[in-house]
Amino acid sequence: MVEQITFDDFMKVDVRVGTIIAVEEFPEARKPALKLRVDFGEEIGIRKTSAQITVHYTEKELLGRQVVGVINFPPRQIGKFMSEILVLGVPDDAGEVVLMRPDLKVPNGGRLF
Repeated sequence: MVEQITFDDFMKVDVRVGTIIAVEEFPEARKPALKLRVDFGEEIGIRKTSAQITVHYTEKELLGRQVVGVINFPPRQIGKFMSEILVLGVPDDAGEVVLMRPDLKVPNGGRLF
């Protein structure tokens, strides 16, 4: 059984929508990954992360794509790269990441509720 949480617990996780504005290869990563810069709007700004999403996505496909991410985790060092957010995804049948995103364009920085 999955542990239940309260609504207050859920509200502690700050999940926002942003647009990918830059994508780079991340050859130093242990598993194939890309470095992303995501614009979360004026209030939050641009944040960076790495993501193991090379199976389903190319750099060109990702530019301009809206994604959903957790913005209030502490920064995490990944090799020489400092990740500031967690972009959310779910596994496909083979366990590869499929990114979460709104099905309509929404303003950057919008909070999940």
